[in-house]
Amino acid sequence: MTVGYINTTETKLPGVPDCVVNPNPPTGDVTLADVQGMFGSRIANPSLVQTGLPSLNQAMRDANINTPYRKAAFLATLVHESRLEYNIREIGDTRVYGGRGYIQLTGDFNYGPAGRYFGIDLLGNPELARSLQWSAPIARWYWTVARNINPMADALNMGKVNAAIGYPAGAEDQRRCDSFKNAIRYLTGSVPAGVICTRSKAFSGDTSKLTRAQFDALGKTPGTVG
Repeated sequence: MTVGYINTTETKLPGVPDCVVNPNPPTGDVTLADVQGMFGSRIANPSLVQTGLPSLNQAMRDANINTPYRKAAFLATLVHESRLEYNIREIGDTRVYGGRGYIQLTGDFNYGPAGRYFGIDLLGNPELARSLQWSAPIARWYWTVARNINPMADALNMGKVNAAIGYPAGAEDQRRCDSFKNAIRYLTGSVPAGVICTRSKAFSGDTSKLTRAQFDALGKTPGTVG
């Protein structure tokens, strides 16, 4: 016997609200197959990426990078910064505080605060920034403490994400935005309307050395759009 139910206004209980479907639901940990599906040949060293994924997934959980948009923005950023290799050093960069690790931590103005946050001496031992133990937590620190990037990902504003990372504006912005779209497509099946790939005028300058408060203030300048 088959019993059919017709959903009409009369079948709803008084005072009970309708269930709201989250259009951007949380998802689980990412796998090597996932990042290969998102970024293809940019994953140049799969075994090294696989080694780092447990710590990277933990950092993502700690940072509430738990929705498709947030994961897409974070992973697209890291695949361009480091190819998702936790121990990478920026090629040709001989500076003491040059780019290291997943997020390519750069400058004493970042090594110092990150080290103090974790209670480690990054200024005295900058190589820790590309260790398996600290590379992913440092990426999480930058994403949530040095900057507050999750809301930018929620708003599909990859232009502002790129400004928050701090590299110069240019053609790289579009390349990263394309990777962002590819990741969203992989995670959700389609790319939503409203993705912002370009930076607003307020964020077109050098943002690399700004504090979080200074960066946030840029978007509040009268006549600009954050």
